[in-house]
Amino acid sequence: MSAKADTKRIAEGVGLGLRHDLAEAMFERDPAEIGWVEIHPENYVARGGTFADNLERALERWAILPHGLSLCVGTTTRYEASYVRQLRGLLDKIDAPFYSDHLCFGGIDGTYLHDLLPLPFTKESVRNVAERVAELQDGIGRPVAVENISYYADPSMPEHGWAEPDFLLEVLDAADCKLLLDVNNIYVNALNHRFDPRPYIDRIPAERVVQIHVAGHLTKKDGQIIDTHGEPICEGVYDLLDYTLERIGPTPVLLERDGNFPPLEELLGELSRLRTIYDRATAAHAASRAPAPASEARP
Repeated sequence: MSAKADTKRIAEGVGLGLRHDLAEAMFERDPAEIGWVEIHPENYVARGGTFADNLERALERWAILPHGLSLCVGTTTRYEASYVRQLRGLLDKIDAPFYSDHLCFGGIDGTYLHDLLPLPFTKESVRNVAERVAELQDGIGRPVAVENISYYADPSMPEHGWAEPDFLLEVLDAADCKLLLDVNNIYVNALNHRFDPRPYIDRIPAERVVQIHVAGHLTKKDGQIIDTHGEPICEGVYDLLDYTLERIGPTPVLLERDGNFPPLEELLGELSRLRTIYDRATAAHAASRAPAPASEARP
């Protein structure tokens, strides 16, 4: 089946990542709980074999959203033109409405560190991100969404006085880009760095948000929380997602699971709970914005 299906598939509701360890079970079950899937383009650009087969099978079933791991928008060097061209071909194939990657840097001086490293909260970082986003959007021919990351050393700089939401809002304005809002990352940072996540969510411009991530994380014995995508979602993240959706409204929500995979049935249980939260919160969002009924006319 070609990527251009007779009926355009749209990512809505709750989705799951198309990961190699889960793919066969997902295809065999084709469960109703999975509304759409997310892929990491690095696994599919210029690759054949199982990955190419899985992509074709996924295109027959679901809308697909891409989420990159390597084109960190905080890099200070230009992107490799050949990869960007190949990436555009993949995005065209899956009819991606946007492409997302991380608000961070991943290497320096030609060395890729295979990690998502936080940017200093500075005006220089904002200018650089705006340049990279513009370059990437031109290259792939569609909007770019940046994702807020988790971090373990505080990137704030005293001379600017910016906290994380201040920096994020500066980036969104300067780059005029979209946002992949990772609710788990906000939760992790809030607990590790001792701030209230709800005022952060309150400041997010809803019109910028095109996707939401939730995931599980690991709590160490000393209380530090590590973003792993390898554990079940905790109650605090479920609650923060509910709060977020009630304020932002209907937005595709992805359950990120990238390791320590349980049986698919367990993940489907998490997806069902996420869908319950999604339906309640988005209905509350709609009700809060409905016009008040007109007062009855008096004789």
